[in-house]
Amino acid sequence: MATRSQASDDPYIAAGHTPMMAQYLRIKAEHPGVLLFYRMGDFYELFHGDAEKAARLLGITLTRRGSSAGEPIPMAGVPVHSLEQYLARLIRIGESVAICEQIGDPALSKGPVERKVVRIVTPGTITDAQLLPERDDRLLLALRPGARRVAAAWMVVASGECWIAEFAAGQLAAELDRLRPAEVVLPESVDPARLPGWPQEARGTAAASLARLPDWQFDDERATRRLCEILGVGDLAGFGVDEAPEAVGAAGALLEYVARTQGQAPTHLQGLRVHHGDEYLVVDPVARRNLEITETMRGEDGPCLLTVLDHCATSAGARLLRRWLQLPLRAQADAAQRHRRVAALQAGATELDLALPGREGRRAGLREALAQTVDFERIAGRVALRSVRPRELAALRDAAPAVTALAGGLRSLDAELFGQTAAALELPHEATAMLSHALAEEPAALVRDGGVFRTGFDAVLDELRAIDEGCDGFLAALEQRERERTGIGNLRVGFNNVHGFFIEVTHGQSARVPDDYRRRQTLKNAERYVTPELKAFEDKALSARERALARERELYEQLVDALSAAVPVWQRVGRTVAEVDVLACLAERARTLDWVAPVFTALPGIEIRAGRHPVVEANVEQFVPNDCVLDDRRRMVLLTGPNMGGKSTYMRQVALIVLLAYCGSFVPADACTLGPIDRIFTRIGASDDLAGGRSTFMVEMTEAAAILHAATENSLVLMDEIGRGTSTFDGLALAHAIAARLLSHNRAFALFATHYFELTQLAERFPQAVNRHLAAAEHRGTIAFLHEVRDGPANRSYGLQVARLAGMPAPVIRAAGQLLETLEARAHDGDAQFDLFAALPVDDTAGPSSGNGTERASADGEAGGKAAGEPAEGGASAATSDPQALAVLDRLARVDADQLSARAALDLVYELKSALGG
Repeated sequence: MATRSQASDDPYIAAGHTPMMAQYLRIKAEHPGVLLFYRMGDFYELFHGDAEKAARLLGITLTRRGSSAGEPIPMAGVPVHSLEQYLARLIRIGESVAICEQIGDPALSKGPVERKVVRIVTPGTITDAQLLPERDDRLLLALRPGARRVAAAWMVVASGECWIAEFAAGQLAAELDRLRPAEVVLPESVDPARLPGWPQEARGTAAASLARLPDWQFDDERATRRLCEILGVGDLAGFGVDEAPEAVGAAGALLEYVARTQGQAPTHLQGLRVHHGDEYLVVDPVARRNLEITETMRGEDGPCLLTVLDHCATSAGARLLRRWLQLPLRAQADAAQRHRRVAALQAGATELDLALPGREGRRAGLREALAQTVDFERIAGRVALRSVRPRELAALRDAAPAVTALAGGLRSLDAELFGQTAAALELPHEATAMLSHALAEEPAALVRDGGVFRTGFDAVLDELRAIDEGCDGFLAALEQRERERTGIGNLRVGFNNVHGFFIEVTHGQSARVPDDYRRRQTLKNAERYVTPELKAFEDKALSARERALARERELYEQLVDALSAAVPVWQRVGRTVAEVDVLACLAERARTLDWVAPVFTALPGIEIRAGRHPVVEANVEQFVPNDCVLDDRRRMVLLTGPNMGGKSTYMRQVALIVLLAYCGSFVPADACTLGPIDRIFTRIGASDDLAGGRSTFMVEMTEAAAILHAATENSLVLMDEIGRGTSTFDGLALAHAIAARLLSHNRAFALFATHYFELTQLAERFPQAVNRHLAAAEHRGTIAFLHEVRDGPANRSYGLQVARLAGMPAPVIRAAGQLLETLEARAHDGDAQFDLFAALPVDDTAGPSSGNGTERASADGEAGGKAAGEPAEGGASAATSDPQALAVLDRLARVDADQLSARAALDLVYELKSALGG
């Protein structure tokens, strides 16, 4: 506590602030940019700007009470017992909160109770179970941008996993999209808006949870010393950091930030892992969104590949499954090893007969054992950070039998596939025994509530509890003894908060009071006394509960310290349980959904027999399977067919089957053989980028350009309706050139869907291109989609029939049908482009009436190569040579269309029709 001379030097006191507000302002000055929750009794209070902001964000009451420095104090507060729910709401919107607790003893404080910030909760550093999503990770990312490359380090603080990497500056947008960090740490000198490749759409998200550190905290030498200290090594060479030397500084800054927010160093750090991009099959942000791997295209948690697959028994398994889907393996041998393990579990998991506690003699299977485990990695992380709760420790203790049974069951399977896995499930027996000996069967939720330790664990604690719990019995026994000893029948033993314990005797019985009674209080009709025995009991009883709680806190801290040595073992067990859970989930999905094991080959190609779209199949009654065969002699499938016929579904199912196979999963098909694949590209769907100022067509061309620059002969490319965002001839020309480039230069495996039937002629020029189409049947003006892929090109698009299904008004359908017949007839006759604004033909022998030909001649080559204003053969010249037509055109030229009423327009139509002879 500050002395008088120190207080006189305090600028806040000198400014007229009260001692409490001076303390608050000092602490707040050390934590700018975060909301300070200042503990006052049973509430966390916020003041001034923090109070106004919290009231707006949380909808809590803003008040003004008292004054400091001559000004009223805005304040708002939340109850201590409701802290987690308010923190969760603030974290979701990207806010950070500093928790300031009372650490001094109010009874000994002459001024404000001593307080300090014990932790800072930020979106990227949350470790509390109540704030973390169970089935998803929260990443903290540190970036150290350079001129051409970016060094990065990211960490899952809750589990202690950490990666480092270096990548080209242009890849920043893709990496941010892949990692989806909850918080980004940058040097103070860096403006994120000026980073090359910093995505416009991520700028708001990243800035909302953007943390800054001084540039010197990104220093390589300092970071190396700090990392070696935390990891307990003499040098970092064993972690492969030579492959990403610049990222070490980013990792050092990352750990400094974690240490500052957690109040201590992250000793649960599980080493450093260098992320190599070439280890994984590349799925860029566009493909990840179009394939709806972990979320829908709208960014929602709707039906997607993850929701179909995620039947994991544990939350750790669900998080690992998400990671596998986001990072498919590129090495076929590694993916094939996963397939073998899934196959072994599919065949043997149902036969595992595990003995689990509490099942009354019944035996359990693998997934039941997994369900009885806990989130070992996250709990171990909280043990290391000293924030673990009693019931989480009890969960570690209670999960031990399930882990032991699980390890035993895996040992009964193929030793080559699961021998190391079973060995990795070895628990820290000493720590488990310590928990069994120390903790109560059902400990309290929080240490401050007491009741954490079992009776018999600590003699001092047992004595204090006995005093607290046996107070009433002791007083009743004392009262009976004193009545018998003194002969005072109405003697009473009691207690009040002012005078403590007492023996009360009425004035009429005062002559019988023994000599060892000492007067404590005089009342109107009685006297109150205390004896040496009662005084000694009082000294114990009045402080027994407080001392018992203090003793439990002391014992709990000792227990957590003793358990810290077991943290790496629990982390290893947690990783292994998660891996087994994912493999068991994939085995269950394969068995339930009738999926097959894919076969890898060194020969280039994709051969899928009776493939199915996993998400669509899960949401429809009947799915029509289709084949897909691509090889070195058959590199591109030109896919035609009606809208809604299933082209996009077919293309996506091929990509998803490839992705699932390289993740290590079985696939929805009757048979599947895959050659080497390095990347999956997609150009599907149409959307603009309003924030970036890009039109739909610009987005389409940008994505197509990225594919043409990066696709290799081992890439899988999906292109759907390329070129539709511009004029017909421009789009057709671009689509033709893009397809030809993919065939001749990139030589990628491609599925190319189009409504430009002219593109089907590519198969005549390029032997590696084949035509296939989605079949449909038309009957009495309606269309039935067969969803069956057949050889050859489609003969029509059925656009009008689809428009009718969409509810288009009948007159529009009829008008479009008439124009379509005319357009098709002229195309068949080889005539010039038809003028859509011309009048319809009067009879079968007359050509279409036309305007002045401006529309047709506006683009070079669209009107037989004539210059603007020059009539094309059989076009405008035929119309303008007719005197009646000239008269009608002259009449139309004199009409002010903006001034016409509906009735006048109708009269004009009849007038023009009459002028043309009806």
